[in-house]
Amino acid sequence: MMDNVEEIRKAMEEGRCLFGNVDTWLVWNLTGGVKGGLHITDVTNASRTMLMNIDTLKWDPQLCKVFDIPMDILPEIRSSSEIYGYITDVTKLAGIPISGILGDQQAALVGQMCFNIGQAKSTYGTGCFILYNTGHTIVRSSHGLLTTVGYQLGPDKHPTYALEGSVAIAGISVTWLRDNLQLIKEVSESGDIAQTVDEEGEVYFVPAFSGLYAPYWRKDARSVICGLTEETKPGHLVKAALEGVCYQVRDVLEAMSLDCDFPLTKLLVDGGMTANDYLMQMQADYCGIPVVRPTMAETTCLGAAIAAGSAKGVEVWHIESIEPVPSDIFIPRITENVRDVKYSRWKMAIKRSFDWADTDSSKVNP
Repeated sequence: MMDNVEEIRKAMEEGRCLFGNVDTWLVWNLTGGVKGGLHITDVTNASRTMLMNIDTLKWDPQLCKVFDIPMDILPEIRSSSEIYGYITDVTKLAGIPISGILGDQQAALVGQMCFNIGQAKSTYGTGCFILYNTGHTIVRSSHGLLTTVGYQLGPDKHPTYALEGSVAIAGISVTWLRDNLQLIKEVSESGDIAQTVDEEGEVYFVPAFSGLYAPYWRKDARSVICGLTEETKPGHLVKAALEGVCYQVRDVLEAMSLDCDFPLTKLLVDGGMTANDYLMQMQADYCGIPVVRPTMAETTCLGAAIAAGSAKGVEVWHIESIEPVPSDIFIPRITENVRDVKYSRWKMAIKRSFDWADTDSSKVNP
């Protein structure tokens, strides 16, 4: 934008250009905008810009130089939970404190109450996003994961870090079956249709429509369907699409277990796809650990509320005493041997998805 938009170049020359994420824009406007609005962000949002040093929680001069970003246009980095300022008199909410800022996935981590090392949550939507709490330790992944800030619930608190694995295609694979192949009429019926076929005709669907994200980072990968026979029915393809989501989550969890010394004992889940009981049972079966789904679906909103309500001076929440929300628990039902055989075949299918696209570099490092 600085290179291509004349108005932005002019604003920078005149010292009236400010940069920020959506959170920055919202707080700035709510606290007065051009009439003295706050120009801030929090550590979780700042960590997504590739400009913040996650060790110091400050903007990194070297990174800003690499990307040619003037540091004076960047917002002040604050914790995720403190009173930043107050809503101005432009609305009926005037005087209410603004006391919590969190990135989307980090808010879900807090909303799932993953406050302990070794806890992880997975959000299922168009894609899938898994965060694993590593405590106050910054874990540099050597298995294809991203290191990020999980949250910092107060300016005097130590930041909590996390490993993150992003899956590009989750719910999109099911809508693709509906919109492109017309194998289903509604996404909500995918679980029922998948259960119409037996376990014998195993089909594997790797949904790499535009490559694979964590932990493979292969932009040359493309979708493949393996194991088709003359007995294959639509239900097999629908089941394979749901299984593909679960296997990709296991891929990320396997990478997390290799990077960390704390074994995962359960997986906390949220997002639209978790309404599918069949998918959640499948996830438990294929990962070999219980899958816990809160009955209150809006965990991201809950996380934002916890951050705002636990801020010093507000304190309607106390982290140590927050009761977990009621949950549905899915327990693994298949044997370890069956689980391992299925997963080994998935890994075979993954390898067959490589080297399809013509790219300059087949491997993309996170």
